[in-house]
Amino acid sequence: MTKPFSPLLPMEYSSEVAAAKARGAAIVALESTIITHGMPFPGNLNMARSVEAIIREEGAVPATIAVIDGILHIGLEDAQLEALAQTEGAMKLSRADLAFAIAERRTGATTVAATMIAAARAGIRVFATGGIGGVHRKAEESFDISADLDELARTGVIVVCAGAKAILDIPKTLEVLETRGVPVVTYDSEIFPAFWSRDSGLKSPLMLNSPAAIANFQKMRDLLGVDGGMLIANPVPEANEIPRDEMEIYITRALDNAARDEISGKKVTPYLLDSIFGLTDGRSLETNIALVENNARLAAEIAVALV
Repeated sequence: MTKPFSPLLPMEYSSEVAAAKARGAAIVALESTIITHGMPFPGNLNMARSVEAIIREEGAVPATIAVIDGILHIGLEDAQLEALAQTEGAMKLSRADLAFAIAERRTGATTVAATMIAAARAGIRVFATGGIGGVHRKAEESFDISADLDELARTGVIVVCAGAKAILDIPKTLEVLETRGVPVVTYDSEIFPAFWSRDSGLKSPLMLNSPAAIANFQKMRDLLGVDGGMLIANPVPEANEIPRDEMEIYITRALDNAARDEISGKKVTPYLLDSIFGLTDGRSLETNIALVENNARLAAEIAVALV
């Protein structure tokens, strides 16, 4: 039998994040599943370093979040980041299993939901990711709905993304967010984006066109005592997008492949993304990297405006 941990949460800050917290500087949380489950080494490490560098360029401090041997890390030293990028078999952690990985001294990468929990616990208000999870297509049959949506409703972190992943049922995802009372703001566009594409075909519930305006909106929510998170949808740069009509062809084929191979649960999203990577000859990954970098830049600007 393994010896249980202390009741105190085993959590460590990187030296850079600890210094930023001490001086009240802007910090941006980053997830780690994109590193462990999103692309192979060394491309994942190069992407992670690039995203962190962009945040620093904008005057904020990056805090990549992960669980390593049962320790919740808020920010990684570069050697830790490199080691994580080469880790095989890391757990994919959401709300349901974040505490499990810590209690059992496991290593795992945080999804949107788990990153939000850890960021809030560390007092970090802004988080940059690629795209959120949501209601899967044919969810009325599979009941497959991401924990990201409930986390956005309960945890007070601003999440900057390129919209919901286009493999999802985006209209139903927006309906659930509305029901949960989550503000959905598209940055500098009246059209809600669809991850690889700038246009989902749906009008955005709200629109703001500056980081300062987004920060001011959050401050008003704080003054009103409104809890929960805020979703900022940041369209992928036009030069990097794959048009929606083209993407739908690839997504349909990938979904057919998943049904054929009887893929379900947590395996669905990585399977579909890998299938789409092959169908697009790698273009989807290039777009993914561009949109993550774009989101990191906006998130840093918002974090700076908040402080």
